[in-house]
Amino acid sequence: METRSAKRKKYWLEGENGIDRISDLPDVVLHQILFHLPIKSIAQTSVLSKRWRSLWISFPDLDFTSINPIGVTSTNAPNTKPSIKNKRLLLCPHSFSVKRLDFISQVLALRDKQSDLRILRFRAPLSFSRLNGLIRLAVRQNVQELDVEVATDDYFNFPRSVLTSESLRVFKLRSRYPGFRLLPPSVMKGGFQSLHTLSLSLVILYDQPTLSDLFTDSSFPRLKKLNLDACFGLKQLKVSCLALEEFTLENCFQLHGLDVSGAKLKTLQVASCFDAYCDKSWVKINAPSLRVMVWEYNAITENSSLENLVSAHEASIGFFVLNEDFSVTKLRSVSNLLSALSRLHTLTLEGQCVEVLSSRNYIANLMHPFDQLQSLELQTGFNKHNLPGLAYLFKCSPSLHTLILKILNDYKIERRKWNKDLWDMPSSEEQFWESQSQALKPLLNNLSVVKIHGFLECENEVSLAKFLLKHGKALQEMTFFSGHCNYRDSLRRQKIRSQMMGFSRASSNAKIEFL
Repeated sequence: METRSAKRKKYWLEGENGIDRISDLPDVVLHQILFHLPIKSIAQTSVLSKRWRSLWISFPDLDFTSINPIGVTSTNAPNTKPSIKNKRLLLCPHSFSVKRLDFISQVLALRDKQSDLRILRFRAPLSFSRLNGLIRLAVRQNVQELDVEVATDDYFNFPRSVLTSESLRVFKLRSRYPGFRLLPPSVMKGGFQSLHTLSLSLVILYDQPTLSDLFTDSSFPRLKKLNLDACFGLKQLKVSCLALEEFTLENCFQLHGLDVSGAKLKTLQVASCFDAYCDKSWVKINAPSLRVMVWEYNAITENSSLENLVSAHEASIGFFVLNEDFSVTKLRSVSNLLSALSRLHTLTLEGQCVEVLSSRNYIANLMHPFDQLQSLELQTGFNKHNLPGLAYLFKCSPSLHTLILKILNDYKIERRKWNKDLWDMPSSEEQFWESQSQALKPLLNNLSVVKIHGFLECENEVSLAKFLLKHGKALQEMTFFSGHCNYRDSLRRQKIRSQMMGFSRASSNAKIEFL
């Protein structure tokens, strides 16, 4: 008599007609189907038949990240009573890690030696020797993609076996505290001849503060994607791989100098980098094929040299500023960076960019206009001290089609509510914008869409909206996305909105919407 479990297995394999159509599929098709299942489910299929056992031991994509991630020791849901087995795991969390590592080792050891390993991913707290052992096993099976996240008790060295692998195409190594060290430059430069993607996180470089000769074409002839995160102690970095298309650098707070060049580089992302207290920091970029640039929350460098960015189409720029005493050299560096991006079609300015451009020391004539810019997004505190910077950006964007303002509401800054009934005479903000009407005429003749997020009906934002409605001849839509508002302010808000609906409009097609 068949058990219920056996019936389920038989039905899963044979279906309603009793014909095993799934098992008749080619291995490559079944491997692709199994790829979408958790590793435990894939392993369980090995008990169905000899055919499925052979599929399991030849399965090329081993993703163990679906097993409990680092730091999680119990599979019980919150507020449930743990089982006897899980109670033991809670008392001895390391025991689960050992069992998990043993499982990974056993799977690698039992694999069909004739089948190459395409993908190996795992996360685990382990020793350096266990890590090296697992990676050596994977390299022997010609692994193509190796994705590892580890936590160790002490610093460990970059796995040497990776350097000699001729099959490895993708290598990602993410370390939790305390991190890992690179091998000596003479050793590191001897490998990676087949690598396409490299991602390293939490690298300790106090003994190698300068990486100026590692990421070169001779060391990485095929490298297309490079991601470096949290490289502690790194002060100077040079990247000049000719095949590189994407480069990301993040959380390198001690960086003094960055030199990036590449004929095929299309995407560059640098975030939370550079030493804000260094008075000799610099950046140099030469990338004629660059399409997208993300430069966010970085300290302003003393010198910026960006060359041949003739293909740049989209950029997001933001700075981390310690104080408002901007030096002339740093402001010139900002001008050089923005001028190099003058061919952009889409630009986002984050953080304190508008404040920097509003500085009294800013040398406006050094920045080139954005003649081709179609979409501009600005994130700003929107106080009256920022008006010169906003006006300057509008002057530099004569062909702008879409303007998006995201107001960062700093509750430490008092912002005066707009009230037409109290001010018969135009406010100082309204007078300022009216004084700019002639200089902003090219913008006003092209601007079609305006979106203001975080709208609180304050004087600065209402004055700008009134000005754009009054002079925007091409304006089609103006949308206000409301910010936080107390219930008691709702009547005042509705009154202001009604008044805004009555503002004069240069464009008969201009529509106002409040969301």
